[in-house]
Parts: sequence; structure tokens; C-alpha cells
Amino acid sequence: SIDSSVSLSHSPVISSLLAPDSEFSPKTNFNSAVLGVCVLKLSIFCILYSIVSAEDSSFEQILSFHFWCFLTFLLKLFLGRFSSSMREVEMTVPHLFRCPISLDLFTDPVTLCTGQTYDRSSIEKWLAAGNLTCPVTMQKLHDPSLVPNHNLRHLIQQWRQMDHRFGPDYFTAIDPLVSLKHCLQSPQSTFQEKLEALQKIQLLTDQTPSTNPFLIQIGFLPLLLQLSFQMVDPEFSQDYMNFVEQGLTCVLKLLPYGELESLNMLKQDSKLESLVVLFEHGSIIMKQSLCHLVGVISSSSSTRELCAMIGKHPRFLNLIVCIVNQNNEASETGIKAISALCCLESNRGKLVQQGLIDALVTYILNSERSLAAMAMAILEQVLGIERAKEALIKNPNGVKAVVKMVFRVSDHEGSESAVNSLMMVCRESLEAREKAIVAGVLTQLLLLLQSQCNGRTKTKATTLLKLL
Repeated sequence: SIDSSVSLSHSPVISSLLAPDSEFSPKTNFNSAVLGVCVLKLSIFCILYSIVSAEDSSFEQILSFHFWCFLTFLLKLFLGRFSSSMREVEMTVPHLFRCPISLDLFTDPVTLCTGQTYDRSSIEKWLAAGNLTCPVTMQKLHDPSLVPNHNLRHLIQQWRQMDHRFGPDYFTAIDPLVSLKHCLQSPQSTFQEKLEALQKIQLLTDQTPSTNPFLIQIGFLPLLLQLSFQMVDPEFSQDYMNFVEQGLTCVLKLLPYGELESLNMLKQDSKLESLVVLFEHGSIIMKQSLCHLVGVISSSSSTRELCAMIGKHPRFLNLIVCIVNQNNEASETGIKAISALCCLESNRGKLVQQGLIDALVTYILNSERSLAAMAMAILEQVLGIERAKEALIKNPNGVKAVVKMVFRVSDHEGSESAVNSLMMVCRESLEAREKAIVAGVLTQLLLLLQSQCNGRTKTKATTLLKLL
């Protein structure tokens, strides 16, 4: 009943040893019956090890790991006989606060890309020994970086301040979540079972936001990222689409509560390629979620390197520029994602190369677009690039789109960006000045000067009027 992929908590032998209400729990008096059964369990380990060690190295590795965990537990049980205070502490430590390797209370909890949390010293020893897998799930570690689990550390500090006690509501809330996580992690779970577990998590994040911190504490964020960006289904079946859509929705709900460093797993080539493929072939909902995710990545200094990597991916940039041209719900999120990516100057030039100027012009000319002012601000930002100026002047409707934004009856949002943009392109280009005048820029500027816009915008409008 043990295989190389099963987690420590799913192993029947280990689970029977560590279950808080089992006969092997430290709650039990240390007597001969307990010792006898412990010896029997130890014998079973030895027999299993002798049978399989010669046949399957991965089985040998997981069995050895569980074997040493059992010996550690047994040693603690012996020591507990001579230290009643130690036994009392062992009884009260929630299992979520124990490192799966040392079985001790976390002192410096860190999370792997698999979503499993360990004490830093224990997992560093494991990795230093040459192991490239997660000790509990035995998944290969494509990204061995350790992300500090500040939420769990804070929770343990709270628990200590409360004299090692939590209200019954805490464990009532947390235990079902642990079961859902095990279902998502276990290779024994069918795809349908994982889909149902994900649906329950999405329901919780929607209807009971108070559970979101608990989901973060037990490592759901990196796990959901791992599941959403693992090997892409080439057929894009409806079930697969639903799974990824729900996974991404849950990720976006949890990000405000979690550590954004978890997103750095997307720096892996396979994960970044999955992001591009999902954006290329996914549903509108999926594309919207990915645009929001790009926005979050671009907003944090801890994921700035990942933002730069996305900016160097021409296929993805082309896809996100193309989506701005489409008249659907994803266009708005596409504008927001591009605005976020432009936080890095290196990304701006790459976006211009992928046709950003033409896409922004098309977007602005559609008067129904609610984010026209944001599109205008992006245009102003990239016009510092010579190629962007050339593209705007070359586009038959380029200067006309900017003139349209100089004055709008509904609001003055975007007016200052439009005036600045016209000054940048008209200062050195006679063609741009002529196009602006034909498009009615003089009337627009006069209307703007008579409006209630701010003094700075009026000063710039006056300067542009003199230039023309």
C-alpha cells in the first residue's frame, strides 16, 4: 500500500503511527503492548525493505525515508517516557505545525514548488544530500528554491502566544482543507476527483473568503500554480479547460493573502511555455485570468525577473497585443496586462516590435472602450521609442486617434497624455503636424482650454497650440 509517489501523511503505516488519536500517539501511556506493536511495525519495515530494495530504487528511497521517520518517532516515544513536560508539548502540537522530516515544531517554515512545507534546516540537509525530489510527494523538483512561509510562521507565533491552544473552530475549518489538498496531490486520485476538489475550493474562496488564509497556510497557492501550469493537454478537452479555469481563478483569489515569490516557478521553461500555450488556445475566461496574473507579476519587485522573462517571449507578447484588437471581454484585461508589462523599459520596445501601436490606435478609436485613457497613457509611455513614433505617424488613423483623446465631453481623463503624445510626434515631424490639423486638433485644443481641466494640462495645450 506504499508507492514512490504517496505522501507521508497518506502512507498507511506512518499515518497509523502519527495519527493524534491512534494507539501509537504520544497520548498513550508507554506500556509493553505499545512497545510490542511498535517492534512488530519495525519488523514489517525491515521485511518490506529487504523485498523491494533490489527491484525498485525509487521505492527503496521512499521506504527508507518513511523508515527513518518511524525510527525518529520511536526515539521520541522513548524519550517521552522520561520527560512528562516534553510529552505534554508533543500532545498539543497540531500536525500542521510539524515538519514532515523532523516531526518537530516548525522554526523556519519554507515551501517547495510542490506546495509542501518543511523546516528550512531539514529540507536543506535533504537537498544537500543530493536528493532532487520532494520528500513527502517524491515529485521531481524542477525549481529547488525555498519560499519562506510567513503565514504559517505567524500562525505558530499566535499559537504560542495563546499558550499552545486554538479554538475548536480552527481545526474544524482546517481539516477538510487538508483532505482536499491530499486529493489534489495524490497520484491515486482520478482526474474527476481532482476536478471536484478544485470546484469545492473555488466555492470556498467565493463564498467564504475567511478560509483563504487557511488555504495559504497549508500550501495551496504553489500547489494550484503547479497543477495549472503542468503538462498541457494537447486536445484541450472541456474537463481540462474547466480544471485550469478554476485553478487560475483560485490562484487569483489567494494571491492577495500569499507570498508572490511562489509565482517564480513560472520561470521554468516548461511552465512559461504552458502559460503561452494556455493563452494561445484557452478560453476567454482563461485569457482574462492569465492577463490578471501577468498584472500581479509585473507589480511586485519579487517577481521582476519573471516580468522581464515574459517580456522576452515574442510569441506571448504578440498574443497579448492581438487580444487588444479583439472586441471581447478579454480586451480590457489585455490593456491592463500591457500597462503592467510596460513598467520595464525593456518590455516596451519588445511590445512595439509586436505591433502595439496599431493595436492601441484601434482600441482608442472604438469610443465604447472603457479603458481608452489607459491605452492613451501606454501610448504616451512608449512614444519615447523612435520606432513607436514612426509607427504612429505611418498608421493612417494614428494621429487622428490621439487628437480624438485631446478633448472628450464626458471627461478629461487621457487629455494630458494625448497632448504630451502630440507634442512628442509633432515637434520633429511636419507630416504629423499636418495630420493633426486635418484631424481637427486646433478645435480640440480650444475646447480643452475652455474646459475645467487642470492648469498643467492647459499649459501644455497652449504650448502645443503655439507649436502648431
